[in-house]
Amino acid sequence: MHQKTVELFKEQCIPTLRKIAETCRDALKSGHKIMLCGNGGSAADSQHIAAEFVGRFHKERISLPAIALTTDTSILTAVGNDYGYDVVFKRQVEGLGREGDVLIGISTSGNSKNVIEAFMEAKAKGIRTIAFTGEKESRSSEVADITLRVPSTVTARIQECHILSGHIICSFIDEEY
Repeated sequence: MHQKTVELFKEQCIPTLRKIAETCRDALKSGHKIMLCGNGGSAADSQHIAAEFVGRFHKERISLPAIALTTDTSILTAVGNDYGYDVVFKRQVEGLGREGDVLIGISTSGNSKNVIEAFMEAKAKGIRTIAFTGEKESRSSEVADITLRVPSTVTARIQECHILSGHIICSFIDEEY
């Protein structure tokens, strides 16, 4: 099942992935940052991808500005307690995001309310929005500027392709620096 999903991914998603990588490159080259968010395994993927930008991927290069909005437990618990869990990423985009930045929201269903709220705030601020989802039509795919739809409905297969996508984007960025 994994191999079939990856084959379909290669056939269907490479042009979109290239567009995403170019969007991230353009933002970074113009002095902006990449923000990432997601829940559960998607939160871990957000952190993983941000670490590849800030640290390095394959080759030595300058540190690039990226932040996972999933990591500050004080912000997550304070905002969740005071305002509700649906806005834990939105409040961070409001405070940290600037026009020209990029927000990558990762959601296997594409319907995570807190990711969608973050997208709405980002769009209001002139921040490009990128959704990583599964194959089904979703609220994220309706709202985001660019959507990468992994051709599967199986959470594990979608997540595998999401982290593969992050690595492909990082490899593209490495070549630019």
